[in-house]
Amino acid sequence: MSSLEASKQSTFTTTGLVVGYALCSSLLAIINKYAITKFAYPALLTALQYLTSAVGVWVLGKVGFLCHDAFTLQTAKKFLPAAFVFYLAIFTNTNLLKHANVDTFIVFRSLTPLLVAIADTAFRKQPCPSRLTFLSLFVILGGAVGYVLTDSAFTVTAYSWAFVYLVTITTEMVYIKHIVTNLGLNTWGFVLYNNLLSLMMAPFFWFITGEYSEIFSEMQSRTDDWFQFDAFLAVSASCVFGLLISFFGFAARRAISATAFTVTGVVNKFLTVAINVMIWDKHANMAGLVCLISTLVGGVLYQQSVTKSVNVPVTVNKAIGSDDEDEKQLLVEQKRDSTI
Repeated sequence: MSSLEASKQSTFTTTGLVVGYALCSSLLAIINKYAITKFAYPALLTALQYLTSAVGVWVLGKVGFLCHDAFTLQTAKKFLPAAFVFYLAIFTNTNLLKHANVDTFIVFRSLTPLLVAIADTAFRKQPCPSRLTFLSLFVILGGAVGYVLTDSAFTVTAYSWAFVYLVTITTEMVYIKHIVTNLGLNTWGFVLYNNLLSLMMAPFFWFITGEYSEIFSEMQSRTDDWFQFDAFLAVSASCVFGLLISFFGFAARRAISATAFTVTGVVNKFLTVAINVMIWDKHANMAGLVCLISTLVGGVLYQQSVTKSVNVPVTVNKAIGSDDEDEKQLLVEQKRDSTI
C-alpha cells in the first residue's frame, strides 16, 4: 500500500470514528429518554445497560479486540465503593430522565463543573480555578438559574430527582478521580469493573424501590401481550448505544487531539438540543432554551479554560487498552452521561 493510500485510509478511519462518536454522544440522552418513556422501570433498564456493557467488554477482550484487567475479588473489594457511587449517579440520572425532559437533564449536568471545582479545592486540596474558569462556571450557574425560573414543566418530583442527581454525580466525579489515580486499572478494566459490580447491585435496588412488584403486576395484567416491540427496540438501542459510546469515545480520543475532541464534545451537546427540539414536544419553552444555550456557552468557556492542548497519536489499529488516567476519566464521564 502506497503512502498516499495509507494516508487516505487513516483519514477515513479517523473521520468514521469522530462521526460515530458524535452520533452516539448526541443521540444517547434522547434515546435514553425515549427508552424510559416506553419502559418505565429505571432500575431494570440500568441493569440491562450494565449487562450489555460488561458482556460486550468481556467478549471483545476474549477475541483480542481490546485489553482489560482480569476480574479479581481483591480488586473488586477496593473498587466497590466507587461502583456504588457510580450506580447511584446512574440511577438518579435515569429517574431524572423519567420525570423531566432532556433539557433539564443537560442543565443540571452542566452545573457539575462548578460543584466539582469547589469540592476539588475544598477536599482534594487542588489549586483554585483560574479567573476564566470561575467566569465560565458562573455563566453556567446563571443559565441554570434562569432555566429553573422559566421552566413551565416544573414539578417537585422532577427537581427533587435533579437535586439528588446533582449531589450524587458531584460526589461520584470527585471520588472517581481518586480511584482513577490510585487503583491502577487500565481503561477497559475500569469499564468492566464499573459495569459488572453495578450489575450485581441492581437486584438490591429492585427490592428497595419496589420496582420488582410493579414489573410482576404489569406482566400479570397483560398475560398474552406483555411483550411490546417498541419498548424492546428502545431498550435495545439504549443498551447498544451505551456500549458504542465507550468504543467510539475512546478510539476517537486516541485518533485526534485533545482540543479537537473537546470541540466535538461541545458540538454534540448542541446537536442533542437541536435534535430534541425537532423530533418531539418533550423540551423546554423558548426562554428555557435560551437559558440552556447560555449554560452550554459557559461549558465551552470552561472547557477552553481547562483543556490541555496535547496531541494524542493515532493508535486505532491495535488492541484497545491504555493506562492513561485522562482516558479512564473520559470513559467514566461518557458512561455517566449516557446513563450506563
